[in-house]
Amino acid sequence: MQVTMLKAKLHKVRVTQVELEYEGSCAIDADLLDASGILEYEQIQIYNVDNGERFTTYAIRGEAGSGMISVNGAAAHKANPDDRVIICAYTQLSTQEAKVFKPCLLYVNAENKMVRSANAIPMQVA
Repeated sequence: MQVTMLKAKLHKVRVTQVELEYEGSCAIDADLLDASGILEYEQIQIYNVDNGERFTTYAIRGEAGSGMISVNGAAAHKANPDDRVIICAYTQLSTQEAKVFKPCLLYVNAENKMVRSANAIPMQVA
C-alpha cells in the first residue's frame, strides 16, 4: 500500500510578488528549494494564511538569496504581495517507508531567510 506523506514545508513565507502575465508556477528562492528538497517543476500545494486560498502549482527556481516567492499565472489571483503562505510538497511512500520517514520543515523570518529547520511539528499546548 502507498500513502501520501508531507515531504517538505516552507512555513509562512511571504509572497514577494505576483505576476499574472506569466506562464504559471511559483518562483521560490533557490536556497529555500535546495534546503527543503523541493525540486524545480515539482508539484506544490500553496495555502494562503491571510485569505484562506488553497491551490496547486509547481515550483521553479528563483534567484538564490533573493527571498523570492513569486506567485505566477492564474494563481496570481489567489495571493497578494506580503501574504503569508505555506508551501508544501508531498511524496508517495510505502507504509513501511512512511513509518520512518521525516519531512523537511523550514521556518523563515520576514525576509524569507531560513531561521531554523525541523523534521517534526512541535506539539501545541492550549
